[in-house]
Amino acid sequence: MIKGIIFDLDGTLIDTISDIGKSVNAVLEDYGYKTYPLSAYRDMVGHGFAVLIKKAMPKGLKPEQYEEALAKFTYYYDQYYMDSTRPYPDIQDLLNKLKERGLKLAVNSNKRNDYTEKLIKHFFPDIPFTAVFGARENIPNKPDPYTALEIIAMMGLNREEVLYIGDSETDINTGHNAGLKTVGVTWGFSDYDKLRSLNPDFLVNQAADILKIINE
Repeated sequence: MIKGIIFDLDGTLIDTISDIGKSVNAVLEDYGYKTYPLSAYRDMVGHGFAVLIKKAMPKGLKPEQYEEALAKFTYYYDQYYMDSTRPYPDIQDLLNKLKERGLKLAVNSNKRNDYTEKLIKHFFPDIPFTAVFGARENIPNKPDPYTALEIIAMMGLNREEVLYIGDSETDINTGHNAGLKTVGVTWGFSDYDKLRSLNPDFLVNQAADILKIINE
């Protein structure tokens, strides 16, 4: 019986790609580099801001140049991160129903921890998450299972009682590494065939499908 769910954030609960892409493009424009269509950032996100900047910037730069670009990105993202970002359709209703059923809910993201917390508090203030974790200093990022296992302990549940839900290879691998059943969502940043190739236990096309899994 499923008693707890760990969600990814970007591409799973909320659509953040436009604000992320706009922020990176602003950095690239500052340097006079070529910018990308916002849709291109779907293939760059998922491993944290530092990796995102390295993927977007020209290769072969010095470490201090990437660090400077990352600082610029943070400056812009701090201005833009709630411009277009919104929950995906029916996510609020799903979380409300899971809350009503008494399931324990948590978030495990590679987005910087402060932004993860701000976004959850802004969009889902009435959902009593057991834990909301983004990237934290000296804690390995996904797909390392460290944070997922930490959350399971905080929930007081066994692994077989927890689902791991996300939209990317990073998320499915995190769930597998933690020994959890995994759910791939097709509305995020990865396409259906890519997700299917990762062998999640379930693939869902809409938020309501997650309730069906809980009911089984």
